[in-house]
Amino acid sequence: MWPRPLSGTFPQVGEDRRGKPSSMAVMRFGRIAAPEGMCFCTIEGDGDDIANLTAKEIEGTPFTEIKHTGREWPLKDVRLLAPMLPSKVVAIGRNYADHVAEVFKESAEHLPPTLFLKPPTSVTGPGAPIRIPSFATKVEFEGELAVVIGKPCKNVKAADWKSVVLGFTIVNDVSSRDLQFADGQWARAKGIDTFCPLGPWIESDIDNFDLDNLPIKARLTHDGVTELKQDSNSIQMIMKMGEIIEFITASMTLLPGDVICTGSPAGTEAMVDGDFIEIEIPGLGKLGNPVEDA
Repeated sequence: MWPRPLSGTFPQVGEDRRGKPSSMAVMRFGRIAAPEGMCFCTIEGDGDDIANLTAKEIEGTPFTEIKHTGREWPLKDVRLLAPMLPSKVVAIGRNYADHVAEVFKESAEHLPPTLFLKPPTSVTGPGAPIRIPSFATKVEFEGELAVVIGKPCKNVKAADWKSVVLGFTIVNDVSSRDLQFADGQWARAKGIDTFCPLGPWIESDIDNFDLDNLPIKARLTHDGVTELKQDSNSIQMIMKMGEIIEFITASMTLLPGDVICTGSPAGTEAMVDGDFIEIEIPGLGKLGNPVEDA
């Protein structure tokens, strides 16, 4: 059975898990498969190099008071899982001007945003294979900035978006482009199992990111040759972060752990069996996955 949505309260940025000022308010959260089993953890150390980081197990989830159990492992010695198991993944389509021109051959500034869902069963973690079924013949990567929700929320005003966010991570909104256009709606094209790689961790220091100038890169390795395919910037976003969260929560309640995909920039390309795709966003590390036929 798929895990129930995580619940709990989340304090404002600048407070600890009890709502008191604390330097512990800024953390990296992850989920790992350790020798003793799966657990949530804080990821500690400088930089994004896994060789220099440590996973420290916490009791419960990131939505409760953070208490370490005392168990820890070098991050290179454990397996990173998707950092969250959301009740739903909510995505904004046609939100990067360069990608809209690339795929739809038109401008999207005059169009309302496209809202769609990816099922929780599409979520997979860093290093796990993206598995392409035989009926999907043109499967493309879409490197994106993802938002992880920190508390139940509805009708959030754009100016208040930070108050409901746990942190940022990376998502690959894998899409079967042939099914997307053939079906007339996007559920099957974007909802196939493993079509939502997520990770490597959640960075809660959201004030450390310049959302008007955040580079997003994707590198595809094919036949042993690695090429930079996506090389864009969040300045291309049509709908900004506060607007995205206001738009979504006007229609539906978001729960702790829910993930928002904020849109893909240009440079998407088809992947095939044997490829390796890696998404990189400064401050969030790299999300890499092999590709194989199902």
